[in-house]
Amino acid sequence: MQWLILDEADRILDLGFEKDVTVILNAVNAQCQKRQNVLLSATLSEGVARLADISLHNPVSISVLDKSHDQSNPKDQVTQEVTPPQAADQLGGFAIPESLDQHVALVPSKLRLVCLAAFLLQKGKLEQDQKVIVFFSSCELVEFHYHLFLQTLMNRLRAPAPGQLPSASPQLAFLRLHGNMAQEERTSVFQEFSRSRTGILLCTDVAARGLDLPQVTWIVQYSAPSSPAEYIHRIGRTARIGCHGSSLLILAPSEAEYVNSLAAHKINISEVKMEDILSILAKDDCFKGRKRNHKSHPAGPQEIRERATVLQTVFEDYVHSSERTVSWAKKALQSFIRAYAAYPRELKHIFHVRSLHLGHVAKSFGLRDAPRNLSVSTAKKRRANLKRPGLRKKTQSTHHLSQVLRSEYASGLEALRGGRKAKPSGNLEPENPETTEDSSPSSPPWD
Repeated sequence: MQWLILDEADRILDLGFEKDVTVILNAVNAQCQKRQNVLLSATLSEGVARLADISLHNPVSISVLDKSHDQSNPKDQVTQEVTPPQAADQLGGFAIPESLDQHVALVPSKLRLVCLAAFLLQKGKLEQDQKVIVFFSSCELVEFHYHLFLQTLMNRLRAPAPGQLPSASPQLAFLRLHGNMAQEERTSVFQEFSRSRTGILLCTDVAARGLDLPQVTWIVQYSAPSSPAEYIHRIGRTARIGCHGSSLLILAPSEAEYVNSLAAHKINISEVKMEDILSILAKDDCFKGRKRNHKSHPAGPQEIRERATVLQTVFEDYVHSSERTVSWAKKALQSFIRAYAAYPRELKHIFHVRSLHLGHVAKSFGLRDAPRNLSVSTAKKRRANLKRPGLRKKTQSTHHLSQVLRSEYASGLEALRGGRKAKPSGNLEPENPETTEDSSPSSPPWD
């Protein structure tokens, strides 16, 4: 053996394989002493440094640093040291390619789905040679958006306008990749997306590491990552080997402070206005409102709102076309809530279930109102507790979460009105966690 390479060293430790790696290293050392060892990690921590002590002898540390760390020689992006590896916190930030443009858009929850669809339509239909990866927080979210876009965007674009021949953009091709897929299917999707010059890949963090997908032009983070390190891994799928790339992070207004947490790690992002993303709908007559016959002139805010409402209605009509699709959307919403509740403690002040307006969040899943049955019924839980008493603590916690979720879209006025149910307001105000009554089903998302 001449070479021993430990790649993704931080993930090896995160998954709890430190002891196993030590056993393997001892076995290898017993067979051969002379060889070249290499340890690779995008993020450096105390654990990685400890693994380096175990696996490396008299190591040379090769670190990729930004210009702020090496003012004396700014042209060199690689420095060699004979000191132990430093943790990311000690370095103060991450090295990001200069050819990567980073953007953030603040989008209210009720417009997230429309905004994402508009962005993908722009890249997949109206621009040339665009290859996009969209990151979601769970497998259920990937499946939901994949099938939703296939059944709405693709079918709508294939449908010909009066007097026109049917056509569809070959660039607007959707693929999906997540951990619940069989390995053969994952490999097939990976190869197909790698060979393609264009396309849109919807995926979880299973695609954030270790995959070299050529010529990816855009990374969209529809679900915010749980740490700056994961943010770096995601955007690392583009701007590779000197190529140019761009990234877009979509946040709710209540999550705007997340940008500051990234800036603390020297990850600086420029803002893109939501209106600029939605304005692409004015270039596609598939989403023209029924009331107007627009001539060729720049689209105004009112026209953009009308077209956004048309697109939202397309999603809602499909979701509510059957009980199966409604149930499917509710399950995706449940998955979103679970993932949102799982953010680490240091980010809870930014991402907290109590800050969500569930009526507005439901809109981003094509649901016209917030579902009332987000969890298993209490009776079923009691029966489960009797059969499996060891789960009592867990089910009580789930029941508490269910009550919290329900309280988020209850008006809070029942007690003041002697138990009478509050009537819906009939319109959606700007996002406010304390104003939780949703609109009537006929209200457009812009009201």
